Amino acid sequence: MSENTLVNKLKSRKIQPTAMRLLVLKFLVEKQAAVSLNLLETHFTRSDRTTLYRTLKTFEEKGLVHRIDDAGDSTKYALCPANCTCTYPNDTHLHFFCTDCENTYCFTDLSIPNFALPDQFIPEKGNFVISGHCPACAA
Repeated sequence: MSENTLVNKLKSRKIQPTAMRLLVLKFLVEKQAAVSLNLLETHFTRSDRTTLYRTLKTFEEKGLVHRIDDAGDSTKYALCPANCTCTYPNDTHLHFFCTDCENTYCFTDLSIPNFALPDQFIPEKGNFVISGHCPACAA
């Protein structure tokens, strides 16, 4: 993905393009799975944890990424599709956590079915995770 495309992706979500934001966005685009803050720290050894965390939080607040609390021990972040509003229940979808490689995958084309909660329960977010083995680990 070209730098202009990355800049436009940030600007479309009203995020000021900075060098670090562009680098993190490029990394997210290139990954096939959701990423954790620890993975970003490992990749960007010259950056501090706070800068990376703030970048992810900005992306999340502006709807560029969504947070996934999977079956692993860390929160992960994945890019949202262009038409995503990160609202419940409109943009909830299935996530898959591989118990071997610990990658988390978004399946935005697989919606979580609608269901009725008991009275007085007011949902704000939805997170549906299935655990198992991804194709690479199952082979």
